[in-house]
Amino acid sequence: MLPKILSDYLNQVEQAIVQCKNVYVERYEEEILTSQRANLRIRLRFNQTHLLEINEAIVITSNQLEILDYRYHFQDERSCLVFRYDSTPHFPNLSTFPHHKHLPDDVIGSQKPEITQVLKEATELLM
Repeated sequence: MLPKILSDYLNQVEQAIVQCKNVYVERYEEEILTSQRANLRIRLRFNQTHLLEINEAIVITSNQLEILDYRYHFQDERSCLVFRYDSTPHFPNLSTFPHHKHLPDDVIGSQKPEITQVLKEATELLM
């Protein structure tokens, strides 16, 4: 059985996706590795064109939810990057290292957003 903090988080993510309009879920995978560790892999298609991939590695430590690694990748119908948030440690000069945001022509410092914020950003760009 999953700890409440982890099951609540996974339920919140699922509910946030359900509330999105014009979204088709291509993949929704909660990989439960142990009662304290899970991976989340989601592919969402917006308006039958744009793709949002969500990947998180989650662990519970000291009764706190911790995201070990993440990637939120949003691309257009031509598979061109719109934005991607991730924690891959490859831009050490950014003040938010290892957290950052890729844009089509730039990489900027950024804190890790919540999945609900990423969904909102993607949805607003399509309006």
